[in-house]
Amino acid sequence: MTLREYLHKVASTYDRTAGTGSPPAKLLRSAPSVFEPYVPASYIIKGSAGNGAGAFCPWVSFFDPDETTTATRGMYLVYLFAEDMKTVSLSLNQGVTELRATFGAAEAGNRLRGEAAAIRGAFPGDMTGRLVDVIDLGGRAGLPRAYEAGNILAATYEIDSLPTEEALRADLRRMIQLYQDALVLREDLRSTTRDLITTIKPKASGDQDPLLYFAPKSDDEYVQKIIARVIKKSRKHETLVKRYGAFLAGAGFAAGTNVHPRDIVARRDGENWLIEAKVVRRGNVSHAVREAIGQLATYAFLLYPEDSQPCRMALFTEAIGEVYVRLLSHQGIASVWPTEDGWAGSSEAVNAGLA
Repeated sequence: MTLREYLHKVASTYDRTAGTGSPPAKLLRSAPSVFEPYVPASYIIKGSAGNGAGAFCPWVSFFDPDETTTATRGMYLVYLFAEDMKTVSLSLNQGVTELRATFGAAEAGNRLRGEAAAIRGAFPGDMTGRLVDVIDLGGRAGLPRAYEAGNILAATYEIDSLPTEEALRADLRRMIQLYQDALVLREDLRSTTRDLITTIKPKASGDQDPLLYFAPKSDDEYVQKIIARVIKKSRKHETLVKRYGAFLAGAGFAAGTNVHPRDIVARRDGENWLIEAKVVRRGNVSHAVREAIGQLATYAFLLYPEDSQPCRMALFTEAIGEVYVRLLSHQGIASVWPTEDGWAGSSEAVNAGLA
């Protein structure tokens, strides 16, 4: 079934009074089989006609699991059908449930609208052309009104005149890219503006600074201990580490991928490698590179004797560009990233058999 056929069939057959066991409700739940070819493999896809009572505005959502796995919190991409089923909006939207629990419905709506406006305003104008700031789902109190408040950017389609299949696919690709950009922009706003971004961040467990109680035992026995803490790792991060660890083993390295707080350690031909893995979202290569440089320097200093420093390498989820490869090389750090055919990297990495 094409995207165009799917959207039209949902809108033309949905009946909220028919219950969640009706054919249209089952069609909504089958959304992953329709949309999987057109979204990143790591995304979670969910279609819903509501829980128990039928939803006034059924939806199909796409979640980046590094951000959220539910429509109750965080940022996500969603097809929202209006209550009258005459339009469907592909909306970059925000979860409201946790905000409502904290601030109440009215204040949560105000905060959603304010945050949506801030993120929307952070985009360069040429990136958001033809997208709308406001969606109209019927204005019903409750979740439909919350969806309207949470909209950041959207493309709205008339069901009776849906675009071509090619146009729908192109819009979905574009909105996925904007989703990733918006995640970066939101965190930039959170860190540079006061009280502008109020969406609730996950509660970290073990926030204690891992270096708080660090001290070398003595000059003769320069062994350091970092107080353990729980570090939240994204699914993309763990996949990258696991995949690269398997590559290292196949290339003849003795490799460890469970050496907290380090990501990977590897040894071959008398060389010890300290490897830090970083997820690169669209637009944040600079941030990922800076983090890699800082963490490699910290771990090398704290976890290795001064006279036995490891070789250092930064591993990324995508290519970082020639400038950043050169920057890392200038810092004495090799770099590697995946390709369709395997792994590529800096000259240092290639020469050492790391790519």
